[in-house]
Amino acid sequence: MERKVAITGLGIVSAIGMDVQENYNSLISKKDGISRVENFSTIHKEVIKVGEIKLTNEELIDKLGLPKINNYSRTALLAEVAALEAVEDAGIQNIQAYKTGFISSTSVGGMDMTERYFYSCVENKEERRYIPTHSAGDATSKVARRLGITEFVTTISTACSSATNAIMLGARMIKAGKLDRVIVGGADCLSKFTINGFKTLMILSEDNCRPFDKDRTGLNLGEAAAFLVLEAEDIAIKEGKNILAYVSGYANANDAFHQTASSGDGEGAGLAMEQALKVAGLHPSEIDYINAHGTATANNDLSESMAIVRVFKNEVPDISSTKAFTGHTLAAAGAIEAIYSVLALQNNIVFPNLNFENSIEETKIKPITEPLEKELNHVLSNSFGFGGNCASVIFSKAN
Repeated sequence: MERKVAITGLGIVSAIGMDVQENYNSLISKKDGISRVENFSTIHKEVIKVGEIKLTNEELIDKLGLPKINNYSRTALLAEVAALEAVEDAGIQNIQAYKTGFISSTSVGGMDMTERYFYSCVENKEERRYIPTHSAGDATSKVARRLGITEFVTTISTACSSATNAIMLGARMIKAGKLDRVIVGGADCLSKFTINGFKTLMILSEDNCRPFDKDRTGLNLGEAAAFLVLEAEDIAIKEGKNILAYVSGYANANDAFHQTASSGDGEGAGLAMEQALKVAGLHPSEIDYINAHGTATANNDLSESMAIVRVFKNEVPDISSTKAFTGHTLAAAGAIEAIYSVLALQNNIVFPNLNFENSIEETKIKPITEPLEKELNHVLSNSFGFGGNCASVIFSKAN
């Protein structure tokens, strides 16, 4: 009999909170975390808005009890804060008691440090300690060491679908019996590289982003980290764990359309949603809420909404994008929104889509704009990345 994948722990740090409870409080009170850049210098500082975590690296180092002199990138610092909360929330006392894996994801990696010291490290030997942190796997390795995980450790980097793919891989490994539990998620920090890159693509908004609005002007970049503890249901029950929700469906598909743009009809997005429904054994009408990718760019929101209409036809569920709260947190986005999906199930609430006024003409989709209390049993979360990498995951209520 195929193992069911239970979620037993959550950990998150974002622009709207340093833990799960703070994030939930911000969501239901419509308190966004969008602001100007404060933690580093950029020529775009007064032009764009971002979802920045206001704790400095030094404050994060103190929070984690790390030595003052270390080679942690900001991505690694954020990841460790969130992962420790998730493990504590799951009540894991002995990480080695079961076959445990760690699957993290990132796009930025440690480039916030390597871009800072790129020139000066030639002369300053002390700064060269950050060179190894540039690797996408560095933060993963550091957090795995802190947690004591050695069974299986890997990093996924598929742009903005990375953390959702990490969740999918973790769930599949548990179902296959390769692991008994796995901590999955992702982390990304703000950096000059990403700000300049997205500015070059001309998809950054100079104001608070407006997902699914006809007059949307682009996205707000954000930084965050989030991790979920997945466990085989039989082990979670044996250990007397509080099961928060289940990972019931998942899928990955590809548009094969463009390096940075989604196809106009959202073919890859549609395929990912359809296959996730098949894996979960659900009919489209059984989805109660869609936590959309919803980046507030002209291309994504039209493409995603076209795909949603194609899959759900005249029965589009309640839908919202939470990126107007946190900004687009790149590789971490799928884990951030996975946690929001679990919180929605636990509290029977659809979180609001901020700053929406007018529907996209082609699809007429109207997202939920105020917190909506209703019975939720299944939530679909979408994450679509550059390179056409589309991923969807379905979370189901623990009865």
